[in-house]
Amino acid sequence: MNSTTQTDFREKARLIVQGLSLEEKVWLMSGKMTFDEVRASIKKQSDHHYNHIPYPSGGLEEHGVSPMLFCDGPRGVVCGTGKSTCFPVSMLRGASFDAELEEKIGEAIGREVLGYGGNLFAGVCINLLYHPGWGRAQETYGEESFHLGEMGAALTRGVQSKGVMACVKHYAFNQMENSRFKVDIDCSKRTEREVFLPHFKKCIDNGAASVMTSYNKYKGPMCGHNSYLIRDVLKKEWNFDGFVMSDFVWGVKNTVEAACGGQDIEMCCTKYYGGALVDAVREGKVPEEAIDEAAVRIISTIQDFEKKKQPGDPESIGSPEHIALALQSAREGMTLLKNENSTLPLNREKCRKIVVLGRLAAEEVTGDKGSSEVHPAYIVTPLKGIVKAAGDCEVTFYEGSDLDHCRELAESADAVIFVAGYDFNDEGEFVAEDKKDAYTGAIGGDRKGGLTLHREEEELIRTIAPLNSNSTVVLIGGSMIMMEEWIDSVSSLIMAYYPGMEGGTALGEILFGDVNPSGKLPFVVPTDESHLPEINWDTESQNYDFLHGYVKLEAEGITPRFPFGYGLSYTDFEYSGLSVSQDEEYLYAECTVSNTGERSGEEAVQMYVGFPESKVERPVKILRGFKRISLKPGESSRVSIECRKSELSWYNEVIGKFEFEEMNYRIYLGSSSDNKDLIQKEIFLS
Repeated sequence: MNSTTQTDFREKARLIVQGLSLEEKVWLMSGKMTFDEVRASIKKQSDHHYNHIPYPSGGLEEHGVSPMLFCDGPRGVVCGTGKSTCFPVSMLRGASFDAELEEKIGEAIGREVLGYGGNLFAGVCINLLYHPGWGRAQETYGEESFHLGEMGAALTRGVQSKGVMACVKHYAFNQMENSRFKVDIDCSKRTEREVFLPHFKKCIDNGAASVMTSYNKYKGPMCGHNSYLIRDVLKKEWNFDGFVMSDFVWGVKNTVEAACGGQDIEMCCTKYYGGALVDAVREGKVPEEAIDEAAVRIISTIQDFEKKKQPGDPESIGSPEHIALALQSAREGMTLLKNENSTLPLNREKCRKIVVLGRLAAEEVTGDKGSSEVHPAYIVTPLKGIVKAAGDCEVTFYEGSDLDHCRELAESADAVIFVAGYDFNDEGEFVAEDKKDAYTGAIGGDRKGGLTLHREEEELIRTIAPLNSNSTVVLIGGSMIMMEEWIDSVSSLIMAYYPGMEGGTALGEILFGDVNPSGKLPFVVPTDESHLPEINWDTESQNYDFLHGYVKLEAEGITPRFPFGYGLSYTDFEYSGLSVSQDEEYLYAECTVSNTGERSGEEAVQMYVGFPESKVERPVKILRGFKRISLKPGESSRVSIECRKSELSWYNEVIGKFEFEEMNYRIYLGSSSDNKDLIQKEIFLS
């Protein structure tokens, strides 16, 4: 909202609140689902799945206040059965480095929310990937705070352009599932401000209407009760004028602490608010001013968006236009990591017999079955996509259990494609103890068993891949997978993530060269798990360090298997002519990018900034800009990327503020975070 509009809606909301009883004001702060309803849907003990309809809270129609109608995400709208567009998971969309496409996806999601009768989308998930074993890594965009903020802000803008409120989650420090209800997170103030909070602020600065708090604790208090995070930082320091809601059912555990801490809505059931909150106010334990503030925030935000809300059209749900966006996203995000001797793309004239090995090839690999599960009309499996793209070529599928049979198939084939990795039984919001049904005996879904492929998959690849020089591994999964045990055995490697309802189509197109791959890794791939931050998935306390991911490895002088931002193409790009400049507010970097190959292609140009003269510990360099471009063979383009100088500041714990250093900065432009993929130049910034 602009300041004038904000003031107008706030004033109207205050007038409404002045005429409400205490019970009515508290009603606005209360979710309307019963625990039994929610539990039955989660356990699939009813005819409906979780969030099959928008979940309501509040609403006082007699006073002109609509209820908040919650629709979950982030890979599409969770509501409905068998119709929603299932986009690729956020991690794949992060790999596209395409904020413009993410904004379009947000617009499509906003239309589908309206089509279901909802008015809020709670799928702007921007928790930072501190360690790749996090079960819900697939729901976020990657390990880099700047990248997270840019992608999350784009999704927020897109959703809200349709008059749908966007809810940003999970605020904050939510990077594990197994211990999410008990863990107390600690970190330095610099780490808090430079690593874990900037992406949330960027979404707030882009007008996010709502924020969902996380289950975990931070420095003692639960995040849903945390006055420092909610009142001091979010509402006062960042001037957030929307409303805050709890994560579902267990996000509030104390009436007084939550209300005094700034929690505006208890979702999606009411246990600690409702009558308990009314009593707490009357007993003097919670000031009524806190209730008034929450009511004003809820009313002003909802009424503002009601005025901007576009008409809902059920026909927009799963429309051809939206499915085309899902396909485009899958095409842009799949990441080619290895391609020895130009194994890919496969030549349909030469590869007449193709063998596909691995059970996941025939599975609907769209992601986990927790709160983010989307129910589309259909899903194109990897196998279906390969068969379709293969045309007249003979495609043989085998799940791979008998190595002798696999050997026979591979030796007689022109090309072998392995599909390996994870599904909902391996990672997610929760997984099942019996590995058969993620809704039965659910436990946390972190990958505490390690980050490698399943033993039988590793054995399959190591044994069979060397038998055929045209061997490709397609990895399915929500984040980084260790590959040292088998990567030297294969000719080519594609990271496919969880690619959505049209993922198989995109995979087939890329394998056969109908689409040129252009994804870039949104995380680093190390050569050893010991290079990652220490983490305990079953713990009551966890400290987060200042360095993680690619900045940690670079600071320690460790060469990764694949750097952050890395991804190959079927063509070649050359960078030259770097120039840098500045004005009072911005840093500008510009270079020429040329397509020196023989195919059209898209490239994600990345800008990193280094701090060689800093007086404090800084990363060697950090991402501070990116832009996708498309070039025909032989074509060149002058690419300019800008960055606010304030984004180069460090947080001074002594004075409690960000501080900009006047000094020489090292500016890099290129195709990944690896120095060999970058051109660089220094500039004195003031």
